Amino acid sequence: MPVGTQAKLLRVLEDHKLRRLGSKVETSVDVRVLAATNKVPDDAVASGELREDLYYRLNVFNIDMPPLREHKDDIRDLVKSLLAEMSQKHDRKVADVSEAVLNLFQSYSWPGNVRELRNTLERAVIVCEGGLVETKHLPPGFGQHVRPAVHDPDAVHLGVGTTVEEAEKQLILKTLQATTNNKTKAAEILGISLKTLHNKLKEYGRAPDALTVPEE
Repeated sequence: MPVGTQAKLLRVLEDHKLRRLGSKVETSVDVRVLAATNKVPDDAVASGELREDLYYRLNVFNIDMPPLREHKDDIRDLVKSLLAEMSQKHDRKVADVSEAVLNLFQSYSWPGNVRELRNTLERAVIVCEGGLVETKHLPPGFGQHVRPAVHDPDAVHLGVGTTVEEAEKQLILKTLQATTNNKTKAAEILGISLKTLHNKLKEYGRAPDALTVPEE
C-alpha cells in the first residue's frame, strides 16, 4: 500500500470514520482489520515502505505464518484437503498421491509455499485420469533445482527478446501438442476458457479443428 494511503488507513483506524470519494460527509465504521504481508514488518518499517505508526496500530495480535518448508509435517493433510477441493472443481475423483509423489513433496523446498502446492496439485488433478496422482502427473522437472541440459519435448524455450505475444503462442501450441490436440484439456491446463483458446488459434491463423504443431 502506498505510504500516502497508509496515512488515510491510519486515520480510519484511529477515528473510526471515513469519507467516501466525492462525499463531504464522514461515515462512522465499526470494523476489524486483518492485515498480511510477505515481508518482515520491522524491515519494511526501516526501509520506509511501512509507516511505523500504522504498523504499531495494526500489530495488536501477531500471527507468524512460517513457510511451508518449515512445517512439512502438514503436507499430507494439505494434500488431502487440496485434492478434495480440486477434484470437486474439475469434476474428478482423485483421492490421493503416491508414496513417490509424497516423498518428492517432503524433500522439496516449496519456494512458492502453499500456493505452489495448490497449483501443482491442480495441474496433477487435471491431467490425472485415475484416482492416484503419480510422479508423471507432476510438472516436468518438478523438484529439480538444476535441470539437465537435455532437450525436453514438453518445454517452451524462450530467448531474450521474445515478446509476450510470441511466448503465449508458443505455450499454447506446445500445450496442444502435449495433449494430442485435446483442446478441452489444453484449456484446463492453461487456465483459460475453451472459447479463449479457439479465439487465440484464430489469431494464429490456425483452424481449431485441424491444428498441427510443427516439430522443433
